[in-house]
Parts: sequence; structure tokens; C-alpha cells
Amino acid sequence: MNHKIEGPSAALRAIGPTPVRASGAGGAAEARAVEATAASDRLRLTGEAEGLHALQSELAQAQAIDPARVRAVREALQSGAYRVDAEAIAGRMLEIEDGLRG
Repeated sequence: MNHKIEGPSAALRAIGPTPVRASGAGGAAEARAVEATAASDRLRLTGEAEGLHALQSELAQAQAIDPARVRAVREALQSGAYRVDAEAIAGRMLEIEDGLRG
């Protein structure tokens, strides 16, 4: 998710400087233009945000599917050597559920 922060809108920039009245040394009011200061927005990421950004970049470059693993499982299925370990699967499912509960 990306957010872009932009400066003042075109309508505000078109208004230009605003004249103000200031009292001079003798108490007389004088008109002068006042310019807005330039905006200096900053963004500082926490260590956790930086870590998440690095992880996101790393995962974006990683392969989602390991072709060698797919080939090995396919060959094991075709030869009849692939065995399902129901206890290992059930144990892992319980670990995942416990993790979801917090």
C-alpha cells in the first residue's frame, strides 16, 4: 500500500502571498507581503517497519514454487513411493491452529 503526500493544491498556490498590516516604529500600519514557508514533510520508519519492508523485498524475489520439490513429489507419486504421514499432518494442523489463537 503506497501513499503519496503532495504539497498545497493548485488552488492554494494560485492565491499567492497574503498582504498583512504591521505596525511600524511610529505606530503606523504598513502593508507587506508574507510568503508561506516551504513544507518539509518527513517520514521515519520504525525498526519493525524497516524489517517488514526488507522481508517484503526478499519474498518478492523468492520463487513461490520449488520446481525440484514438485518434480520429486510427482515422481514419488507415480512410483508409489510417496507416503502420507497422517500424524505429522495432524500435528502441524494443530500447531497452526494454536498459533492462530494466539
